[in-house]
Amino acid sequence: MMAIMSVELISQLRNFAGREMTFEPGQYLFRLGDKVRVVYFIEEGSVHLVRHQADGSALILERAASGSILAEASLYSDVYYCDAIATALTRILAVPKREIRARLATSPGFSEAWTKYLAHEVQRARLHAEILSLRTIAERLDTWIAWHDGHVPEKGEWKSVAQQIGVSPEALYRELAKRRSN
Repeated sequence: MMAIMSVELISQLRNFAGREMTFEPGQYLFRLGDKVRVVYFIEEGSVHLVRHQADGSALILERAASGSILAEASLYSDVYYCDAIATALTRILAVPKREIRARLATSPGFSEAWTKYLAHEVQRARLHAEILSLRTIAERLDTWIAWHDGHVPEKGEWKSVAQQIGVSPEALYRELAKRRSN
């Protein structure tokens, strides 16, 4: 099952009086502690939600890509609990938080589309946790491919798959080479 937002929710988000914004790689959309005023819909590009640890290391909480709502749980928070950093040239639609909340309270259709999106995100998070719990690279890769309906990425996209399944690119390449030789 590919992680694609419903066409219904995308079209409804585009009907809001949002603001189009572009972010360069490395540019912050928001920082830990900033007030939540908008909800970000990623139209193109990618953003990492990052929490910096006391030892200086960074914990990536989410790798959000085109078609994602960024930090959707922040709709019910006053401040952000992480940083959002563009990892590629990223075009977003920023919709005021108050407008989203008002529409959720008054539009059953929008509420249902939003709920379906959140349910899919829960499924995706559970699958990711399950993939990371698997012991071998082969098991992780097989599960990832099954979740993506048998779709095998193009050459050049495998490094992203390695990140998603929690292995080094080199380890994944060794697994792929082993499969080709069998």
